[in-house]
Amino acid sequence: MSRWLTAVPLTAEAFAPYGDVIDVNGAPDKLINQGLCGRHHDRATLDFGEDGRAGISLFDAQARHLPHKVDMVERHPEGSQAFVPVSGVPMLVVVADDDNGNPVNLKAFISQPGQSINLYRSIWHGVLAPLGAPGQYIVVDRIGATPNLEEHWFKEVFTVVSD
Repeated sequence: MSRWLTAVPLTAEAFAPYGDVIDVNGAPDKLINQGLCGRHHDRATLDFGEDGRAGISLFDAQARHLPHKVDMVERHPEGSQAFVPVSGVPMLVVVADDDNGNPVNLKAFISQPGQSINLYRSIWHGVLAPLGAPGQYIVVDRIGATPNLEEHWFKEVFTVVSD
């Protein structure tokens, strides 16, 4: 048996409880490099806890397709996690609220060209899922000696479809 989840376009307003949408909408905050480069300043709230540091990794993810099955979500209690697409492939972003350690009220978003995301610390989320083609990503997250991954496997699978 499957529960249905409809993916909607990723917007800053709808995604706000879970993290930041990182994009260049609007005018730059200031011009730099002799006025030839616009700086869209401080677009994400990065959080790496007391025992961690920021790390930059490269992820190379296989393509996913809709309908997409979600049988597991994960979270990182010790730090935020930002995903910056390098290859321009849209990604499916599944997030959930927390109810006493259990993910509830799943939501699904589809990123648009030019959008990246930063997931806040301890936000339940699905796995990296580029849609339609393989995707490469720069990932900025916590590097540290203590564990930073919790997984939750669902008894009933969710099936994500487009709106």
